[in-house]
Amino acid sequence: MEALRIQNLKKAFGGLPAIADVSLAVEAGERRLIIGPNGAGKTTLFNLLTGDLPRDAGSIELFGAEVSRLATHSRVHMGLARTYQIITLFPKDTLEHNVALSLLGLSRSRWSMFGRLPQHFYAEAGAVLARVGLEAAAKRPIAEVAYGEKRRVEIAMALAQKPRVLLLDEPLAGLSREERAQVKGLIAGIPRETTVVMIEHDMDTALDLADRITVLHYGRVIVEGTRAEVVADPKTREVYLGH
Repeated sequence: MEALRIQNLKKAFGGLPAIADVSLAVEAGERRLIIGPNGAGKTTLFNLLTGDLPRDAGSIELFGAEVSRLATHSRVHMGLARTYQIITLFPKDTLEHNVALSLLGLSRSRWSMFGRLPQHFYAEAGAVLARVGLEAAAKRPIAEVAYGEKRRVEIAMALAQKPRVLLLDEPLAGLSREERAQVKGLIAGIPRETTVVMIEHDMDTALDLADRITVLHYGRVIVEGTRAEVVADPKTREVYLGH
């Protein structure tokens, strides 16, 4: 079963194509890596999938349901979650409160994001922080933890939403070797009932996480296949590896 299908997706800025007629299909439970040089359109593609940007043309399906016209929160309720290339957390709030806030959008109750949330939100937040190895830091403010821990908090916020499709936008960016190993282990441990689509700029750090790889260049899919197929393709070497 396909978790995600994109058909002829297009998006232009100032008349220049950022996403130019992209089509791809991701199977349920798959680990898909999307790579490409800076400006390839990787984050723009994610913004179209989540509804943060409107498409100019094309279709987006989640588990067979067309979602192109749906608002972002509706796509979240259908099981789509994401992280961002630039971390967006509340630095004065604790780790558990940041994760609890991520549950607010899934709740049909009316609660202020600036007040104390129901206790069960914090219980769920604590459980998810334990999954990412941060239960001991749950009561600490975001501002007091290391950058790599902030990355793990952001992934915890996405996992708290119990996604069926998880989009990870450069989760390894800016991390030390030790932090990369921790986050890669976390991603590798996500159960297969969650489909993972991950953007990475540094292909070498992420290849072993992927079942299939899609290479974008100037908003177009130029290569797609297994790790061996993508690495061996001359188009990959030409536009991504530089030779």
